[in-house]
Amino acid sequence: MDYILSRPLKKIKKYIFLLPVFFGLNAKAQELKTGTINRKALVSRHNIRITNPQLAGPMQVGNGDFAYGFDITGMQTFNDQFTTMSHWGWHSTEPPKGFTADSFKQTLVNTHGRMVAYDLPDRKQAALTQWLSSNPHRFNLGRIGLLLKKEDGSMAKINDLHNPVQYLDLWTGITVSNFTIEGQNVKVTTVCGPDKDIISFRIESVMIQKGRLGVFIEFPYASLDYFSDGSDYNNLALHQTKLNPINKNSVIFNRKLDSTTYQVACKWTGNGKAKRQKDHRYVFYPGKNETSVEYVFAFSPSKIDYILPAFSLVKVRSMAHWPVFWKSGGAVDLSESKDPRWFELERRIVLSQYIMAINAAGNYPPQETGLVNNSWYGRFHYEMYWWHAAHYALWDRWPLLNNSLHVYSDNLTSSLKRAKLQGYAGARWPKCTGPDGREWPDVTHAFLVWQQPHPIFFAELDYRAHPTLETLKKWDRIVEQTGDFLASYAFLDTRRNEYVLGPPIKTVPENNDALTAQDPAFELAYWRFGLQTAQQWRKKLKLCPNPKWDGVLKQLAPLPMKDSLYQQWENIDSMWTKYNYEHPAMTGVFGMLPGYGTDPKIMEKTYQKVKSVWQFDKCWGWDFPMVAMCAARLGHPKDAVDMLLHPSKRFAFDDYGFVGGGNPYPYIPSNGGLLYAVAMMTAGWDGDNNIPEPGWPKNGSWVVKWEDLKKAP
Repeated sequence: MDYILSRPLKKIKKYIFLLPVFFGLNAKAQELKTGTINRKALVSRHNIRITNPQLAGPMQVGNGDFAYGFDITGMQTFNDQFTTMSHWGWHSTEPPKGFTADSFKQTLVNTHGRMVAYDLPDRKQAALTQWLSSNPHRFNLGRIGLLLKKEDGSMAKINDLHNPVQYLDLWTGITVSNFTIEGQNVKVTTVCGPDKDIISFRIESVMIQKGRLGVFIEFPYASLDYFSDGSDYNNLALHQTKLNPINKNSVIFNRKLDSTTYQVACKWTGNGKAKRQKDHRYVFYPGKNETSVEYVFAFSPSKIDYILPAFSLVKVRSMAHWPVFWKSGGAVDLSESKDPRWFELERRIVLSQYIMAINAAGNYPPQETGLVNNSWYGRFHYEMYWWHAAHYALWDRWPLLNNSLHVYSDNLTSSLKRAKLQGYAGARWPKCTGPDGREWPDVTHAFLVWQQPHPIFFAELDYRAHPTLETLKKWDRIVEQTGDFLASYAFLDTRRNEYVLGPPIKTVPENNDALTAQDPAFELAYWRFGLQTAQQWRKKLKLCPNPKWDGVLKQLAPLPMKDSLYQQWENIDSMWTKYNYEHPAMTGVFGMLPGYGTDPKIMEKTYQKVKSVWQFDKCWGWDFPMVAMCAARLGHPKDAVDMLLHPSKRFAFDDYGFVGGGNPYPYIPSNGGLLYAVAMMTAGWDGDNNIPEPGWPKNGSWVVKWEDLKKAP
């Protein structure tokens, strides 16, 4: 047997808890019957309350495909960097004159004695390289905010607000914002439609009667910056906005950005009117005989052919939707714990579920900053898809994961073509892309490979949840073509009589020389997992094992090791002093992955070395859950919990539940990783000897009540 949990217990008792300890302490920490936990109380004790108007992050409401981020006023009043974004909102500029995407000429790189074409940046094709890099990109659909006038007629600034209190009720998805300006109260209720891309507001204030309160909507062009809010408010001539009145209380804005078109419809109450203030900016002033007014804005990539609902109906739908979400899937209640940190960890768990339901449950995988702003032009990263979405399987919210899994079938043809052009069998999945599945020229994108086994992992999660022939057929071709690439990519080094990975290769931490590095530990372990799981998939389909896959598995290089410690990659120089930053991917071998190809003693020593010398202030947000999972599998539950509460600024959860600290802000792989780790620590993993809550301390400090979580592979 070649992984830890296949070994007899007596040989590894140093590395897992003793069974009497597991079963003798803390009997309360066990799975409960569905419905036992008071989920409303659990969720509601972490409702968000904001009183500081200067906090960096937006409050956010959304539905998985569409999100609206806003400031302390309940709208996008004072911060033009807060956005309205969707998974359908993509824009492209025209390519350089005389060129198309297919005009790009790849660079040939010596790959084990043959010249292989890669999409690498090319100064001779600088304009086309830049166009491919920046297109397509997501964009901000529009900014909606309050117009607040002071008594002297000047526009209020954020420092003119007093006594601000903003409250998000997580159980209903409704946010209420209260503040005063020159002694006048303003109350804004903000709600998002759960089934359509609608944002709705109810505004209450006597300032309406005084003509000092209105609403504006402003439409930007799409930003072409690498990291941005997706907005360009300066290039007014590059896009079009046309206002079409429908009746006295509703209008439609027709938007056009190059070839991208969409509509925004608005409906309001009372006797107000919509007026153009300047290009792409419109204002709504309510009638002066009112003390409250309601607005409903609907966004759509196509013609809006439905009647806009009233604010009250949007609110009712939100109040119905979110309790269903919270009652579905898993739940973890830590409130009976003695460790004083229980509240913070439970807060992170609850808020992460809300954040991921808004930002990472839509029709496409999210970008790493979700629907808050743009990172990497708004593209999604295939290697990060696991960190964004795999947790849904363990939390038994499979439909939210299934929403976007079509990207594998969508991009299978292009991935087959990519592999064939490079002389490989099967499908080579892209690294960073948009809905079109097209890769863009970048050294890391060209040489990164640890995203390749992901579809096999997702297929396994699907089958564990739905062990049917239909599931096998759903994934059959994708698993087969992925396995073929894994086997084809591995190169038989006849001098060693071993299959090796790379060069060229970019490893998980991305801080290696792609042209010289070889045999990274995580990738070797993931190749083993992928090929073994793919063979098991064939067995379920009553097919014979694939001999090529078996040949690679039998001769695949061992995980690189030096001084009885696993290395990031083979022959790395001064790893523990020079390269002890970025992702400690060796821990993922026996954490995220089940440890195929590992030795328990070496894994334990490697984990302890990482724990003692790694520069966690130079990591990324998902590294902490990754290390926590390794600690849990090795039998260090206290370390696992400590890692999920690590003091590093790179894993600091702010008042909204977002993580920044030097990562792109917000960095939602942190939230997804935390949820996967918590589910695994709680429900366990294959080979955990059915020990209850194997990733939690058994000294009585943590009492873990949970429902409906699933084991990890």
